[in-house]
Amino acid sequence: MSTRVTGMSCSVCGVQVSLVVPMQWVCPRATSADRHHVLGFDVVAADVDNFSSENPFLFFREQLAVDAFGAAIGLSEATRIDIIASLDAAVAGVAGTGFRKTPLARADELSDALGFAPSGGVWVKDETHNVAGSHKARHLFTELVYLLMAERAGLTPWSQESDRPPLAIASCGNAAIAASTLARALQWPIAVHVPVTAQESMLKALYALDADVRICPRRDNDPPGDPCVWRFRELVQQGALPFGVQGTENVWCLDGGRTLGWEIAEQMPQIDRVFMQVGGGAFASTFASSFYSSGGSARLHAVQTEGCAPLVRAWQRFVELGEPRHIGATWSDVMWPWEQTPVSFADGILDDETYDWIDIVGHMRSSQGGAIRATESNIVRAHHMAHEFTDIDVSPTGSSGLAGVLEIRDELDADEKVLVVFSGQSR
Repeated sequence: MSTRVTGMSCSVCGVQVSLVVPMQWVCPRATSADRHHVLGFDVVAADVDNFSSENPFLFFREQLAVDAFGAAIGLSEATRIDIIASLDAAVAGVAGTGFRKTPLARADELSDALGFAPSGGVWVKDETHNVAGSHKARHLFTELVYLLMAERAGLTPWSQESDRPPLAIASCGNAAIAASTLARALQWPIAVHVPVTAQESMLKALYALDADVRICPRRDNDPPGDPCVWRFRELVQQGALPFGVQGTENVWCLDGGRTLGWEIAEQMPQIDRVFMQVGGGAFASTFASSFYSSGGSARLHAVQTEGCAPLVRAWQRFVELGEPRHIGATWSDVMWPWEQTPVSFADGILDDETYDWIDIVGHMRSSQGGAIRATESNIVRAHHMAHEFTDIDVSPTGSSGLAGVLEIRDELDADEKVLVVFSGQSR
């Protein structure tokens, strides 16, 4: 089933927002003291004409919220297509490749090593050769398309490219690289807020992309949560544009991520289970919103590390509360920042809080899935197996969905078809 976006509404308070409101990133009722709000896209079933292109943003264009936004503010179809295509070409000039559908295939040797039957096994969606080496650029691309469409329609506070305010992101890895790559494509200044534990290789990559790197130690007067997010929010309050992968900070990041679920539903409609690594949550949340609306019926499992598992804790609390119908209303009761210092070999999913948790919990419930807290030994083992039994050069974070398979392998039938997404190259 295909859909079109008709507007936006908050999953917590229910407030509705028209698509024609420009420069709208967050729920109007969200404040610096109350971030327990997140906008989502309202959709209706519709017949769409998929564009003849390997670029997912062109192929699925008519289902994208940014395309509905562009139409609502008066941009012609030709202009909307040109903005996407031109930005993709600019990104390819920096990244060496533009956006293309990524491969999905059964990992035969890995499936055999894990004892699956020929009729079952592990299928891998390989995002490591996507723009900037991960799925993160999918989220960020639609944020940038949104800005360019608003700019083209004369709806931005700036009138000239030279007057553009800086972009801002809080990230410890792949999202920072992806954001800086896209920003570099347009020579748009970007401030990247990273933790003190950021890897030297990642910092070098950011400097090479001309990012303004800001290392964020935890301050004594900081509230609970990620200090990178606090510094990011402060810069946005000063006029910077949110350009990250948390839907609580910019709803438009949730738009591009949906292309992943649509692709998977098209490439492999029959799946028994999906294991998704979860940090901030936009990855699994947007996959679920598009995959299940396209007719997918797999059981969804969210995977976190034992060193930082706020979503696993939230899922357990949600079940204890009797799985109430209005998930968003339970936010304060089930989701709060991780108290301990986050630590894991899979350092890219150590978000103190799973910001985009509501849709994940909803789809775990409806699909009869659940959250999995993977031991550190299985995080390491999953990475080793990914390199031993596939030819994909995936990072520890990118292979951590496989750790969820290892955790409950004894519960899986040999003929089950399970899906993992390898996203993020080794650096």
